[in-house]
Formats: sequence, C-alpha cells, structure tokens
Amino acid sequence: MTTYAEVLESLADPTRREILELLRKKPSSVQELADQLPVSRPAVSQHLKILNAAGIVAAHPDGTKRIYTVTPDGFEVLRQWLDVMWRDVLDAFAKFANNPDAGGKP
Repeated sequence: MTTYAEVLESLADPTRREILELLRKKPSSVQELADQLPVSRPAVSQHLKILNAAGIVAAHPDGTKRIYTVTPDGFEVLRQWLDVMWRDVLDAFAKFANNPDAGGKP
C-alpha cells in the first residue's frame, strides 16, 4: 500500500504536477503529454513511472499505446493523513478556545 509520504514525494516535482494536471483534464499517452511539455518523451515516461508507483496514475493499453489516467483512489491515503492533521489542529483550537488562560498550552 502506498503511504502519504510516497504520494507527497511523487508530487514534489513540478513536471509531475504538470503531468497530473494534464491527465486530470484528459487521459493521454506519453507522446500526447510530451507534446505539451518542455521535456522529452523518455523523461515523461520516467515521471509517469513515479506517479504510477505512488498509485495516483494508472495506464491501460489502447492498441500500441498506453493511456494514462488519474486514479482518484490514489489520493485517499493523502486525504486521510490531511484529515488527521486537520482534526488535530481543530482539537488544539477547541482546547484553546475553551481555556484561553492556558495560553495555548495543552
């Protein structure tokens, strides 16, 4: 199973984020993506390999090409992590709001 850290690491590169944005708009082949980016086709393939390993894109065959798509389920582990972080922040705020004299100390 992919961890939230793997998903975040896969999104750390701006080219991978751009690839993800392009795929969000339209499932595409490596060549279609390379035609829209300032990197080579092999570089796009390497970026897709990382995104695929993180579970946030998937590929399916279409004749001799592979078409890549975003897999919304791949972001589930990241969403769960963010939910926990957000809940912790809200809990800390609620404690402070209920006891402002504590100065934010638990």
